[in-house]
Amino acid sequence: MPKKRYEAELLHLEAQLVDMQAWVHRTGARVLVIFEGRDAAGKGSTIKRITEYLNPRITRVVALPSPSDRERTQWYFQRYVPHLPAAGEIVLFDRSWYNRAGVEHVMGYCTNAEYHRFLHQAPIFERMLVEDGIILLKYWFSVSDVEQENRFRSRNDDPMRRWKLSPNDVLSITKWEEYSRAKDTMFVHTDIPEAPWFGVDNEDKRRGRINMIAHLLSQIPWSKVDRPRVEIPARPGSGGYERPPLDQSQLVPDVAGTLLDHEVD
Repeated sequence: MPKKRYEAELLHLEAQLVDMQAWVHRTGARVLVIFEGRDAAGKGSTIKRITEYLNPRITRVVALPSPSDRERTQWYFQRYVPHLPAAGEIVLFDRSWYNRAGVEHVMGYCTNAEYHRFLHQAPIFERMLVEDGIILLKYWFSVSDVEQENRFRSRNDDPMRRWKLSPNDVLSITKWEEYSRAKDTMFVHTDIPEAPWFGVDNEDKRRGRINMIAHLLSQIPWSKVDRPRVEIPARPGSGGYERPPLDQSQLVPDVAGTLLDHEVD
């Protein structure tokens, strides 16, 4: 997708996201969006575009680390429950309870009994959420094996993004078919009418982001709400306040000024 066309459409959609968030806050709706998919499929970058102009007090991103020893003894869904949205909130799960159906199952981090129990309980759990009034949306980001490897290599060559690459990510190259089978089985058990899976073809990141955000907006029954402009008062006259001398404060060095001076030279 051409960059100029993409940026114009993205800005249009981000403006709608701001309006949608205002509707959620005003009406007390609860929105939960789950992002799952292949490693390096572009989930995180899409979440960044969604949240760029949103209020972090209303829209939260949840990306849980590996469970602690104590959490491993809890009911599997228990550690996710505290992060569910309250009234007027949007929660975006950057990976979710579906870790059990994917990486935990493929890499042997859970037992077969735990895996099958998850496939049985997940639809029940999600029906309970929807029945209670939560708007639940689930997105699966797809990318080809060739493109995934290209993105891994790009991350590995970029010191700013190398943190995104973990040993488990790299192993997904050698376990491509295992992950494919796990995803297919997961869909069979958890693609339910109350909370269906929506696939995002993210081979072209720009195109995938536009498609996903547009679909998200279409799935929430929002409408534009009036947000009155804030009246900015006139500044009153001076009351005699004098600012202390700047040399009595510890200011950060003017690195920017140094850079500009070098440019002039």
